[in-house]
Amino acid sequence: MPPDDRKPRRFPLQLDQVASPRAGGGRTPIGSTPAPRVSREVLRPQAPLHLAERDRQRYTAPQGLGLDSAHVRMRMVQRLQAEGINHAGVLQAFATVPRHLFVDTALVNQAYEDTSLPIGLGQTISKPSVVAAMIQLLCVRPGLIQSDVPGVPGSTKPLGNCLEIGTGCGYQAALLGHLARRVVSIERLRDLHHKARSNLDQLRAVVPTSPDVRLVYGDGMIGHAPSAPYDTIIAAAGGAALPQAWLDQLAPGGRLVAPTQDERGGQVLVIVDRLADGRFQHTRAGAVLFVPLKSGTT
Repeated sequence: MPPDDRKPRRFPLQLDQVASPRAGGGRTPIGSTPAPRVSREVLRPQAPLHLAERDRQRYTAPQGLGLDSAHVRMRMVQRLQAEGINHAGVLQAFATVPRHLFVDTALVNQAYEDTSLPIGLGQTISKPSVVAAMIQLLCVRPGLIQSDVPGVPGSTKPLGNCLEIGTGCGYQAALLGHLARRVVSIERLRDLHHKARSNLDQLRAVVPTSPDVRLVYGDGMIGHAPSAPYDTIIAAAGGAALPQAWLDQLAPGGRLVAPTQDERGGQVLVIVDRLADGRFQHTRAGAVLFVPLKSGTT
């Protein structure tokens, strides 16, 4: 018979055939066939369970420090304070609204960094520092009446009746809702409009005290006349000039904050105050970079 040149099996027996000591320490009689013996313990090619559990605890984030934790949001709030955001209401809104609920799952680890993030359809969620600065400008408008000042008995909300142009994913609308008596937010992209509605529904499930925001699918360049006039208007997109409809819908004593194209083709943040006599006063507040303002719906 030709020799068997196959490599011998490393383990001739299966694990369930590995012998264990015979009860009583006896031996198999000569000439008899030894019965297979079952091992008392199955060998496991992994770390012992107590070591695996130790490693799991070592590499798992401590409880209370996840993205759903107020501690994470407070670190963002502290950065905003360091950059000059000092309005108590604005800081409280950022501490309350979980930004990670409004970003895509793949980017959730960047939710509380001071960076803009894509939300689909060529749009972005703006940097927290830029959003905070714009909202703070609205909260300290010269036309703010005494009853709108936080901390004053009988006060309402500093943003009053607020119009947002460009709902996006809904994050800024949620922030505005904590500071306004009413928020009307317009989005021209149908898919984003539905996305924002879903995000805000999810927010209300997590933070039941979150205020309602009226979402409108429509052309933001024409504003929303049925709910005008507005005490505050904020835009998340910039064009060559401010649409006349926005100015017409701004109430006396109201303020508009929006990006607008400058002489060099870049963008600057423009502040428009409507005085009591109806005149408009324009000022600038620095360079910004927003998506372009477009008309129509899609």
